[in-house]
Amino acid sequence: MRETAEKFGFNARHDTPVRSAAGSYPSGLDEAGTALTGMGQGSVTSTPLQMAMVTAAIANDGTVMKPHMVSELRSPDLTDLERTDPEELGRAVSADTAKKVRRMMEYTVAEGTGGAARTEGLTVGGKPGTAQHGADVRDERPYAWFTSYATRPDGTSPVAVAVFVDPQDMDVSRDRITGGSLAGPIAQAVMTAVRTP
Repeated sequence: MRETAEKFGFNARHDTPVRSAAGSYPSGLDEAGTALTGMGQGSVTSTPLQMAMVTAAIANDGTVMKPHMVSELRSPDLTDLERTDPEELGRAVSADTAKKVRRMMEYTVAEGTGGAARTEGLTVGGKPGTAQHGADVRDERPYAWFTSYATRPDGTSPVAVAVFVDPQDMDVSRDRITGGSLAGPIAQAVMTAVRTP
């Protein structure tokens, strides 16, 4: 599990060039601790950038790309000043495994708890999450996550997005704090904004 997580970019810092904290997949876990990391709980930590990288790799047939903040810089007259060429970091999973995960993520949006991310004209795959983060899960307000990608009818994938919502100061009851309900609509808005080529 840890080896695969590291293939997706965990335990490494990714500068975009803005410095990002590293998602952490710890070593030395017992079987129960390892099982918890499989659903994003326990000792594993992540950032929205890290989850966007994971999701983009799934949409990209298992190949992880180096993240960057902007694709191009232009002058005021729109002349290109600088472009960032795509750069592969490596293969995290096989194309077949990525395809199986995409089918599950697309089902989650089409028929499951990710329905808020459905986007007209795109096939969307997504995974909502609700993450406890305190010692007493009965009193805490969990974090809401949603990670997703969108694919155009021609098969190209214009976007992968990860949304993190910390609802500590939001006027919403604890039982309504879920990744699908709070973070899913934000992901949908981003995918709608970039759906045109």
